Amino acid sequence: MSSSRPPSAAPAADRVRHWLQGRDLAVFHSVAGRHWPGADPLLPKLSRSANHGLLWFGTALGIAALGSSARSRRAALRGVASLAVASAAINTVGKGAVRRQRPILDQVPVMRQLKRQPVTTSFPSGHAASAAAFATGVALESKGWGAVVAPVAAAVAASRVYTGVHYPSDVLAGAALGIGAAFALRGVVPTRGQLPAPGRPPGEAPALPGGKGLVVVVNQASGTATATASLVREALPRAEVVECAPGDLSTAMEKAAGRGRALGVCGGDGTVNLAASVAATHSMPLAVFPGGTLNHFAYDLGIETVQEAAAALTAGDAIQVDLGRFRPGPKGPEGADGYFLNAFSLGVYPELVRTREHWSPRIGGWPAGVLAAFHVLRGRQPLEAEFQGRRRPLWLLFVGNGLFQRVGPAPGRRHNLADGLLDVRVVHGGRTPALRLLAAAVAGPLTRSPAHAAVRRRRVRIAGLAPGTPYAYDGEVAHSGTELLIDKLPEALTVYCPMPV
Repeated sequence: MSSSRPPSAAPAADRVRHWLQGRDLAVFHSVAGRHWPGADPLLPKLSRSANHGLLWFGTALGIAALGSSARSRRAALRGVASLAVASAAINTVGKGAVRRQRPILDQVPVMRQLKRQPVTTSFPSGHAASAAAFATGVALESKGWGAVVAPVAAAVAASRVYTGVHYPSDVLAGAALGIGAAFALRGVVPTRGQLPAPGRPPGEAPALPGGKGLVVVVNQASGTATATASLVREALPRAEVVECAPGDLSTAMEKAAGRGRALGVCGGDGTVNLAASVAATHSMPLAVFPGGTLNHFAYDLGIETVQEAAAALTAGDAIQVDLGRFRPGPKGPEGADGYFLNAFSLGVYPELVRTREHWSPRIGGWPAGVLAAFHVLRGRQPLEAEFQGRRRPLWLLFVGNGLFQRVGPAPGRRHNLADGLLDVRVVHGGRTPALRLLAAAVAGPLTRSPAHAAVRRRRVRIAGLAPGTPYAYDGEVAHSGTELLIDKLPEALTVYCPMPV
């Protein structure tokens, strides 16, 4: 049977292929034969530094350390993850699909050539794929860091042609594969900007251009609060900024509430918790400037920088959020109620998360979770409590102020800060308590798994506690009596917040 393909089709395809190969070879020879000032001592070293991704791993550590923000850490993590996806694709499919020989080095000056020549096939370029994947992944989370990394990634890709180990088409194909890997990962694990905007019931708050009428209380002992306070003064020159020690925060906030139109706070979640209770009591809006080691509430509002908070203040943009409440409060039955913006927890959860977050930047979230569980298991027993009308052993009880969503392998943000519900997660002691806690650590303390009970409630009652049982709320630790009642005050707090575009 004769082929239905026109006789001219094969020759035409051959002509196109030969033309592309000719152009590819011509560009390679042009690069090899041209003198590039300053490139001879630099590009070969840069090319070698990218072997096995070492350059990019070091860059990721630098971004995470120098950026000192959640966005920088996300950019570093996404860059490394994108690189891993690209490397897996290159090594499992790319190199075996087209077995192209490496270029002949006759025309490449000896001083440009690598001391150790690659032994794998030429197409596509793994170095170009890794460089493009890392740079694209970083840029998807942070355009600023992406602009810093992109020239370095382009130089690494160009160095592969310059040193004679790849043809230009190898580099272009590798770069395209790397960019595709970064976007493929984004399809599975969305970037922060892709996630739905949090629930935002509008709140009424005065516009404060330049911060006029705003009093900001800064916890000098919180994370980067002192440095952040300087940024607040620059962005809001008409605001009053009060820096004080942790023991003076409560008094300073009460005084600030009496003389300002809005209360500002700069510190971690525990400091923000205190400011929120003062602001809610005095029915005044709250402005949050992330300046602590952990800034979960600010990030769930979509506030990662001082500039974002300042823009909301200038425009008078605000929302209403729920305030979690527990009774009796930290000072006992005779004291005021306790409040939480993020979460309330009993059992080993505070220690588990603290250890996990300490190690996860160094060894990754999954190994850190297992390490944290082993650390907590040493000498610890589940607590006994009556929960939902039944007395049982509990490793941990987590009560979130609103439903926590997952972003990839770790607990993520809350999409709705005013849903009126509590997100209750429990890890029971059961017959194999150690295995259950390990399973919770591997899956992530806030994931749903057979070792967990996960329900949504408007209130939770816990009874039968041993007096003095420790509990945590927004990073602060206190001790209970024999029972606790946890509920919510819907839309009780007004917070300045940038509106979605």
